[in-house]
Amino acid sequence: MNAFNFFTLKEARINNNCPECYSNDSLELIFEQKLTETNFYKAITNETRSEIRCLNCEVQIFPVMWTNDIEQVVDYHKRGLHIKPKSLKLKPISWAIITFVLVVLIAIVLLVTGVMSI
Repeated sequence: MNAFNFFTLKEARINNNCPECYSNDSLELIFEQKLTETNFYKAITNETRSEIRCLNCEVQIFPVMWTNDIEQVVDYHKRGLHIKPKSLKLKPISWAIITFVLVVLIAIVLLVTGVMSI
Protein backbone atom coordinates (compact mmCIF):
# COMPACT_ATOMS: atom_id res chain seq x y z
CA MET A 1 0.00 0.00 0.00
CA ASN A 2 1.74 3.11 -1.23
CA ALA A 3 -0.99 5.70 -1.32
CA PHE A 4 -0.77 9.43 -1.56
CA ASN A 5 -3.31 12.18 -1.38
CA PHE A 6 -3.38 15.93 -1.11
CA PHE A 7 -4.64 17.98 1.82
CA THR A 8 -5.90 21.55 1.52
CA LEU A 9 -3.58 24.32 2.62
CA LYS A 10 -5.66 27.30 1.54
CA GLU A 11 -8.93 28.10 -0.23
CA ALA A 12 -9.70 31.55 -1.56
CA ARG A 13 -12.43 33.13 -3.67
CA ILE A 14 -11.01 35.35 -6.38
CA ASN A 15 -12.80 38.18 -8.17
CA ASN A 16 -11.75 37.39 -11.73
CA ASN A 17 -13.94 36.51 -14.67
CA CYS A 18 -14.32 32.83 -15.47
CA PRO A 19 -12.82 32.04 -18.91
CA GLU A 20 -15.72 29.65 -19.58
CA CYS A 21 -18.90 31.37 -18.41
CA TYR A 22 -17.52 34.91 -17.83
CA SER A 23 -19.09 34.98 -14.40
CA ASN A 24 -17.47 37.36 -11.91
CA ASP A 25 -16.82 36.36 -8.26
CA SER A 26 -17.34 32.63 -8.80
CA LEU A 27 -13.75 31.36 -9.06
CA GLU A 28 -12.29 29.40 -6.16
CA LEU A 29 -8.53 28.93 -5.82
CA ILE A 30 -7.33 25.87 -3.88
CA PHE A 31 -3.75 25.11 -2.80
CA GLU A 32 -2.95 21.54 -1.72
CA GLN A 33 0.13 19.74 -0.40
CA LYS A 34 1.02 16.07 -0.97
CA LEU A 35 0.79 13.51 1.85
CA THR A 36 2.29 10.04 1.26
CA GLU A 37 1.25 7.10 3.42
CA THR A 38 2.53 3.51 3.42
CA ASN A 39 2.33 0.64 5.88
CA PHE A 40 5.58 1.82 7.49
CA TYR A 41 5.45 5.63 7.48
CA LYS A 42 3.45 8.78 6.82
CA ALA A 43 5.24 11.70 5.16
CA ILE A 44 4.45 15.25 4.13
CA THR A 45 6.35 16.27 0.99
CA ASN A 46 7.24 19.69 -0.40
CA GLU A 47 5.09 19.08 -3.49
CA THR A 48 2.16 21.46 -3.82
CA ARG A 49 -0.46 22.04 -6.48
CA SER A 50 -3.02 24.70 -7.20
CA GLU A 51 -6.43 24.36 -8.75
CA ILE A 52 -9.05 26.87 -9.85
CA ARG A 53 -12.72 25.92 -10.10
CA CYS A 54 -15.68 27.96 -11.23
CA LEU A 55 -18.53 27.51 -8.78
CA ASN A 56 -21.04 28.85 -11.31
CA CYS A 57 -20.42 26.52 -14.26
CA GLU A 58 -18.70 23.73 -12.21
CA VAL A 59 -15.64 23.61 -14.48
CA GLN A 60 -12.00 23.26 -13.49
CA ILE A 61 -9.95 26.07 -15.02
CA PHE A 62 -6.63 24.65 -16.20
CA PRO A 63 -3.48 26.83 -16.31
CA VAL A 64 -3.64 26.97 -20.11
CA MET A 65 -6.89 28.95 -19.81
CA TRP A 66 -5.63 31.40 -17.15
CA THR A 67 -5.51 35.05 -18.10
CA ASN A 68 -2.71 37.37 -16.98
CA ASP A 69 -4.99 38.71 -14.24
CA ILE A 70 -5.67 35.23 -12.91
CA GLU A 71 -1.94 34.40 -12.96
CA GLN A 72 -1.16 37.55 -10.96
CA VAL A 73 -3.79 36.70 -8.34
CA VAL A 74 -2.49 33.12 -8.08
CA ASP A 75 1.08 34.41 -7.63
CA TYR A 76 -0.13 36.83 -4.94
CA HIS A 77 -1.85 34.04 -2.98
CA LYS A 78 1.15 31.72 -3.50
CA ARG A 79 3.45 34.26 -1.81
CA GLY A 80 1.25 34.27 1.29
CA LEU A 81 0.99 30.49 1.43
CA HIS A 82 2.28 28.74 4.57
CA ILE A 83 3.55 25.36 3.40
CA LYS A 84 3.91 22.73 6.10
CA PRO A 85 7.52 21.59 6.51
CA LYS A 86 8.63 18.29 5.04
CA SER A 87 8.23 15.57 7.68
CA LEU A 88 8.32 11.82 8.22
CA LYS A 89 6.49 9.88 10.92
CA LEU A 90 7.24 6.20 11.44
CA LYS A 91 4.37 3.86 12.28
CA PRO A 92 4.56 1.31 15.15
CA ILE A 93 5.46 -1.59 12.81
CA SER A 94 8.54 0.34 11.66
CA TRP A 95 9.64 0.93 15.24
CA ALA A 96 9.16 -2.78 15.98
CA ILE A 97 11.33 -3.80 13.01
CA ILE A 98 14.05 -1.28 13.94
CA THR A 99 14.05 -2.51 17.56
CA PHE A 100 14.23 -6.15 16.48
CA VAL A 101 17.16 -5.49 14.11
CA LEU A 102 19.04 -3.56 16.83
CA VAL A 103 18.56 -6.36 19.37
CA VAL A 104 19.80 -8.95 16.86
CA LEU A 105 22.85 -6.82 15.96
CA ILE A 106 23.74 -6.29 19.63
CA ALA A 107 23.40 -10.04 20.28
CA ILE A 108 25.69 -10.83 17.32
CA VAL A 109 28.30 -8.32 18.48
CA LEU A 110 28.21 -9.74 22.02
CA LEU A 111 28.56 -13.31 20.70
CA VAL A 112 31.46 -12.43 18.39
CA THR A 113 33.37 -10.53 21.08
CA GLY A 114 32.92 -13.36 23.56
CA VAL A 115 31.04 -11.31 26.16
CA MET A 116 28.05 -13.62 25.80
CA SER A 117 28.03 -17.31 24.93
CA ILE A 118 25.29 -19.71 23.91
